[in-house]
Amino acid sequence: MIATARFARYGVNKGRQKADSQIPDVTVSQHTFLDGTPRALIALVPMSHTAHIPSHRKPRRNASTSALRAGVAGGVLSTIAVAGAAGPAQAEPVTQTIEMPTITAGLSTTVAASAEATQQVALDLETQAQEDAAASSAAKDAKKAKAEAVRKAEAKKKAEAAAKAKAEAAERASRDAARTTLQKTTGSSSSGSTNAATTSYSSNASGSAASVVAFAQAQVGDAYVSGGTGPNSWDCSGLVQAAFRTVGVDLPRVSQSQSTAGTQVSLSNLQPGDILYWGGAGSAYHVGIYVGGGQFVGAQNSSTGVVQRPLDYDMPTGAVRVL
Repeated sequence: MIATARFARYGVNKGRQKADSQIPDVTVSQHTFLDGTPRALIALVPMSHTAHIPSHRKPRRNASTSALRAGVAGGVLSTIAVAGAAGPAQAEPVTQTIEMPTITAGLSTTVAASAEATQQVALDLETQAQEDAAASSAAKDAKKAKAEAVRKAEAKKKAEAAAKAKAEAAERASRDAARTTLQKTTGSSSSGSTNAATTSYSSNASGSAASVVAFAQAQVGDAYVSGGTGPNSWDCSGLVQAAFRTVGVDLPRVSQSQSTAGTQVSLSNLQPGDILYWGGAGSAYHVGIYVGGGQFVGAQNSSTGVVQRPLDYDMPTGAVRVL
């Protein structure tokens, strides 16, 4: 019986330890490692080839894996051998030494300065890009503002033109209405008595005033045409202007201006050649010429044409004296 022995499983010396089991009929082979040393003996235990033996070792690889690894290793060793044989028989020793640059304080300062300069350039480029973007945006805003200002100016101009046209239309309508009223007033008198009064009157004017009165009376019977200035058709201001032109006096063309062309006089102090007006001074809608004897000559309207009428048929608003 063996109580203590040095075991070697699968050829590995495990050291002194307790026997795994009591093994009967042990066959000992002496002189295995050291002659005359009982501790070096290895206990040989006869076992069946099918017995289960616990083990910590990895299982053996199969034959194909072992053969593959052996082939790879052989190929590598062969390559190394061929490369060694192909190399020069005697390699010259390396005698040249390459000096590597050393980072000194000066080089470090230069690198830092270069990095700082590069960063500054990047900042300058970014600032320039921002300034360009701001300038472009400002230019667009200015262009829009200019277009808006032009649009507003045009709209204002159109509104003023429309207002002016409306005022002119209203003024024309007012003159037409006043003339219509004048026509109704003058038409209420009998033509027979009017003609008798006209033919029976002889003006006592003299000088330039007589010439103005004579010209106006000579146009009685001519047609009335809006904007007419003679010689056979007239409107009220056109007739007055033409009459005074015969004595070298150049009056304004429209009745509004003619009503303020001279000195204002009262209707109780009229003289032949005075200009009569209906409406306000500066806004008159009708004018005529006082010929004396309480009568006037004027181009009234398209129905009557140029006529001579007494003042009491349509009393004028005021009068101006030019001569």
